[in-house]
Amino acid sequence: QVQLVESGGGLVQAGGSLRLSCAASGSGFSISGAGWYRQAPGKQRELVATIVTNGPRNYAGSVKGRFTISRDNAKNMVYLQMNNLKPEEAAVYYCNVMYYSGTTYWGQGTQVTVSS
Repeated sequence: QVQLVESGGGLVQAGGSLRLSCAASGSGFSISGAGWYRQAPGKQRELVATIVTNGPRNYAGSVKGRFTISRDNAKNMVYLQMNNLKPEEAAVYYCNVMYYSGTTYWGQGTQVTVSS
């Protein structure tokens, strides 16, 4: 059974940094792509960043230059380094992973709170 477990969320002051981690396990396939999304209360889930094998990294315009998505293929880990966080970026952050089987999975989310 595939599991995605996010960690690294928490409370940070505006301008601070957090590093989110997503640990993927349980699939016999390799990861073809992954992404981080976020959802604030009362808002739709939105894309933050994506990374694909042998492809470019893509970022939402609002996070470019501050957030960095990365992967450790050997460990089946996906990371999101978030710098200079803003209060409006407080949300539940979700990891999304697509395997070469074509199946996509979501993690349970990790809360990020940014105080002003």
